[in-house]
Amino acid sequence: MHKYLVKRMLMMIPTLLGAAVLVFFLMQMIPGDICALRYAGSGGTFDASQIARCRVELGLDRPIFVQFFEWIGGFFIGDFGTSMWTDRSVAEEIGPRAVLSLQVAIMATIVSVCIAIPLGTISAIRQNTWIDYVVRGLSIAGIAMPSFWLGILIMLGLLWASNYFLGYGWIPPIQYVSPLEDPIGNVTQLIWPALATGYRYSAVATRMTRSALLEVLREDYIRTARAKGVIEKLVVNRHALKNSMLPVITVIGIEFAFLMGGLVVTEQVFNLNGLGKLFVDSVTNHDYTMTQALVMLVAFIFVMMNIAIDVMYAWLDPRIRYS
Repeated sequence: MHKYLVKRMLMMIPTLLGAAVLVFFLMQMIPGDICALRYAGSGGTFDASQIARCRVELGLDRPIFVQFFEWIGGFFIGDFGTSMWTDRSVAEEIGPRAVLSLQVAIMATIVSVCIAIPLGTISAIRQNTWIDYVVRGLSIAGIAMPSFWLGILIMLGLLWASNYFLGYGWIPPIQYVSPLEDPIGNVTQLIWPALATGYRYSAVATRMTRSALLEVLREDYIRTARAKGVIEKLVVNRHALKNSMLPVITVIGIEFAFLMGGLVVTEQVFNLNGLGKLFVDSVTNHDYTMTQALVMLVAFIFVMMNIAIDVMYAWLDPRIRYS
């Protein structure tokens, strides 16, 4: 296992290097100039000399390959550079937003798992009954329903319920509060986007759990266990469910990695200043260093999540051995 992990860690280097090359040169193809955008945003007049001076300050006048090697060299030593738009360190800009997005992703994943595995198991055990049809209907609705639209419904529902029961409108807190400072206020704010996103992604995991469990329940060793008189609860929990979790773990892991940077509209609905919003702002402002750092961060999360999923495969299925 240790040798396998070392090999996978070494394989991360060419993967991240390929992602770096792709994102860097694609960013250079985006039309527009950050220097012209910065001066236009200030509302003042400017001339070509100001644009040229700005490009020199940002290092955009140097050859493109020099810019690339300087950026990639800093990335591999942990120096993500300075934001072209705010003149602050990229790490300082990403840090607090990454913490918020990570917390939402963890909470949404917990919600997704708590919904998907029980419902998917019940649906497989009660196949073609009214319970199965209800669960399948809920999962189809979750797949068809965008999380941001569900978030809007949650906000409207909270306003209606608070007006009806409390006599005044209530919405979740707008300003982010650290869980270390105010745990209740933090959960009060983030539980709603976590519920909206978690239900949306639980729909996929529910259907995957049902399909995988139905396939396992038809295996010979399951019929043998039943023939020996093992009670159905032990057959499902001890023999079938654990062996059917491999594709479910894959889906949940990929969803978690996506949640770290893919909740752009949902963050707008709940006024969360996370990585998704930072992605949009950096692209809009032509902040190349920020966008490149964000893409590389998400690529790193996906690679690490794939490694974690492989390790969990060996834990769930004793037949899988890495050497």
